Formats: sequence, C-alpha cells, structure tokens
Amino acid sequence: TYGEHDMAENIIHLVLARTTDAPEDVKGISMFIVPKILEDGARNRVTCIGLEHKLGIHASPTCTMDFDGATGYLIGAENEGLKYMFTMMNNARLCVGLQGVAIAERALQHAASYAAERLQGKSLETGERVTIDAHPDVRRMLLSMKAQTLAGRVLAYSAAIALDKAAAGDAIAQAEVDFLTPIVKSWCTDMACEVASLGVQIHGGMGFIEETGAAQFYRDARILPIYEGTNGIQALDLLFRKVLRDQGAMALTWIEKNADGIGAETAGALKQATQNMLAMAKAGDMDKAAWHASAYLKAFAIAIGAAHLAKIEGHKETPAQTQEACRFFRSEILPLSAANLQSLQSA
Repeated sequence: TYGEHDMAENIIHLVLARTTDAPEDVKGISMFIVPKILEDGARNRVTCIGLEHKLGIHASPTCTMDFDGATGYLIGAENEGLKYMFTMMNNARLCVGLQGVAIAERALQHAASYAAERLQGKSLETGERVTIDAHPDVRRMLLSMKAQTLAGRVLAYSAAIALDKAAAGDAIAQAEVDFLTPIVKSWCTDMACEVASLGVQIHGGMGFIEETGAAQFYRDARILPIYEGTNGIQALDLLFRKVLRDQGAMALTWIEKNADGIGAETAGALKQATQNMLAMAKAGDMDKAAWHASAYLKAFAIAIGAAHLAKIEGHKETPAQTQEACRFFRSEILPLSAANLQSLQSA
C-alpha cells in the first residue's frame, strides 16, 4: 500500500524474507526494514513496477514492488518474522473490524437519506403516494442495516474496552481481547458486506449506477473479509488457539454469564456446539472441527452482539429508534445464532 510516493522524505518497507540457509517453510521467515533512501542518502534498489487494478478501495494504491538487490536491515532475531508480523496483525484485525462498522454506518446513512427522498408507489394503508422508506420491505432492510451496524459497533467497543484494561496489566482482559479479536474482525467485516449490499438494494436500479455512490461502499467493503487474515482463518484462530487451547473455559463461562441476555435456546445451542468442538478435537477429528469453525464463530458473534444490545435496550435513556433496532436484532437476527449451529449439533 502506497509503496511509492513523494509525500515523505523516505519510505520504510517492512518485508518478510528468508536469509541464506534459513529453515524451510514458515520457520525460516525473518522480518527486515527496507528503506527507499539509505542512511548515506543514496537511493536503495526498491522499485514500484506496477499498480494493482482492484475491485475497490481505489484511493489506496496497491503497488507491486521489486526488491531485487535492495539493502535490508534485520528486525529482531532471524526466523522470527511471522511471530513479529502476527503481533502487528492482531491490532490490525481490530482496526479492520472497525473499518467494517464504519462502511456499514456510511452505507446506512446513504440508503436512509435516499429512501427518505425517493417517491415511489403508494401506501398499502392509505393509498397515498409515499417515499420508499414508508414501504414495509424497505423499512425492514433499513432496520436490518441499523441493527447489524449497532451490533458491530458494540462488539468493537467491547474489544476496545478490554484492550485498555489489558494495557493496564489485566490478564483476564487480555484473554478477552484475544478471544474477541477474530470475532470482531470476521463478523464486523461480513456484516459490512451484507449491509452495503442492502444499501445497493434499497437504491434499486440506481444502486447499480456508480454515480449514486451506493456501489462504492459495496466494492470497498468486499476486501475486508479477505485482508489481515481471511475470515476463514479468523474462525480457525478462534477455534484452535482460543476455544480448544483452554478447553472451552472462556467460551463456556461467557455463555453461562450471558444466558439471560441471549435466551435459553441460543445459550444451549452454543454450549452444545462448544462441547461438540471439544469432543471432535479430543477424538482427533480436526478436519470436522475446522469445517464447522466459521458457523461457530458467526453464532458466537451474533450472541455477543445480542447480549450487549439487550443491555442497551433495557436502559430508559436509550432513544426509541435504537431500542427498535435492538428489538429487531433480538427477534430477527439472534435466532440465526442457533440456526448456524444446527449442522454442528448433529456432527
């Protein structure tokens, strides 16, 4: 990203590469600093040889770089490059989740504004001509966009709160950050794609026309489930590095504490799914566990969002429109948590 520009005196590239006689596979990857300009002022042999033509995020140029013959400086120890990269990537994953929330919010605002102005059709009750936000199906889509965006926001905020506590030395909060990171990254970015798609749908045929702007949110959101670790990788991270590593302790504790907020059916389905995952791992059937990992993550994300929204809905100070979005999430989206786990229950 921005591999070549003249906005700064120098560009510092972080590069993963192998040293001579390094071990095979990922065990032999080291991290290097490769500057555009060397300490003596000479130009390093780093060249941008092309720009990628992408589906979206066109304002962020992705460059193809040639490092042949370039001078690089080793960071830390040899063969520890992936370890260092993942330290950076965990923070980046939370940021990408927030990108999802941001695009979803902008798509919602854009669609709501259009729907409030676009005159089309008549009211089923009065027969009068109305703007499209008066039609039940459009209202449903707008409310779905709002409810999912709100859930994504509280997911991201809960991770941010835990991150602040962890920075102050709270070990339990750090475990919570580790648990929430793949959930925030995955669910908030998938949600952004769905919300942006609904925004295009609300615009109708005009949503397919670039000039309205609705399509850009859809195009820009589509990279989010892919970069900084695909969402399939996030699901495997949650399962193998979080749930299985502590024998499901954090997951089962969360389910027990939040059973009232998510309801008995969802709590029971999540508990059973967690136990099934543990049983698969104990039996050595890792492929089967991995097959269901994405459904498990999605179900947990929806449940966490619902638990937070239940608290928001219960506050007397919560605005009526926000309470409506919370109720929609509880009645229309929360049931999808248990539904996502149906195939896992019989696995």
